Amino acid sequence: MDIIKVHPNVCSGKYRTNVLLGHFEAAQTKRNRENLRMTNHLADEDFELLHIDRTDGVAFVTIDAPPINVMTPALFRELAKFGAQVAEDESVRVVVLRSDDPDFFIAHFDVSAILGFPTEGPAERPEQIGGFHLMCETYRTMPKATIVEIGGRVGGGGSELSMSCDMRFGAMGKTIVNQMEVPLGILPGGTGTQRLPRLVGRGRAMEIVLGGVDIDAETAEAWGYLNRALPPEDLRAFVTDLAFRISAFPPQAVALAKEAVNNADTLPLREGLLEEQYLFQQLLRTPDAAPAMQSFLDIGGQTREGETRMGQLAGEIGRS
Repeated sequence: MDIIKVHPNVCSGKYRTNVLLGHFEAAQTKRNRENLRMTNHLADEDFELLHIDRTDGVAFVTIDAPPINVMTPALFRELAKFGAQVAEDESVRVVVLRSDDPDFFIAHFDVSAILGFPTEGPAERPEQIGGFHLMCETYRTMPKATIVEIGGRVGGGGSELSMSCDMRFGAMGKTIVNQMEVPLGILPGGTGTQRLPRLVGRGRAMEIVLGGVDIDAETAEAWGYLNRALPPEDLRAFVTDLAFRISAFPPQAVALAKEAVNNADTLPLREGLLEEQYLFQQLLRTPDAAPAMQSFLDIGGQTREGETRMGQLAGEIGRS
């Protein structure tokens, strides 16, 4: 697919500064993200291990770190830098992470680098998130959709980054998920022990983490790790079409809907419902809302024929 430059559009999402736990954490993440950002802005062509192509509000990021896309410190820094930059880029509404290696998406974090981590003195409990956790949180909380196309193996830190994104799609017979840290005498330390139970449940997370077992695409889909497991020949086209579909929707609706869904991880139900009402009221006041709703009615919404093809109809809003 020949992908060219992006058409500018607006995408923004703001976290309310209030006493609610979820919004405190979101605000803290935003402040931490500012600490992560480097003073030198990298242009797309300056990344060495990421190939970045943009069109119609979608940034397609292809990971290219041969021989097996190990998450080296260099790859981590590029993913962190790109995430911090694209989170603030209003021309991008959707981010797709993928690899052209048919056997590997991201293998795991570089074990030789972990062997060099400092171990002098007692372990210390950090006061705020940083490093790899912050990079993952950036992809989880940025006000745009993040999609991972996992065409081969994903493990360790690659799996943790994938779980932090909004959606994951895999290939039948090709995608394999593994958290191999416990057999190495460590644990998934890049969000894995917290992300996995939220996706697949406690017992299945224990099997993956404590067992260090390979989970195939069909099992990963059934357990909730993957949104879908698709035939390998259909994976890229499906993810590409979904990314373009989302990028065509009102960007503030995408951003605030993502924020509302993320609140389910951090807020009690009552507070989440109150925040949902507030975000809904915010969106009613955006310039895209009324025209989109009127377009829906004009093209057949709330008619018998239109309602029977709602998925297709939703993709036609604003295009007539």
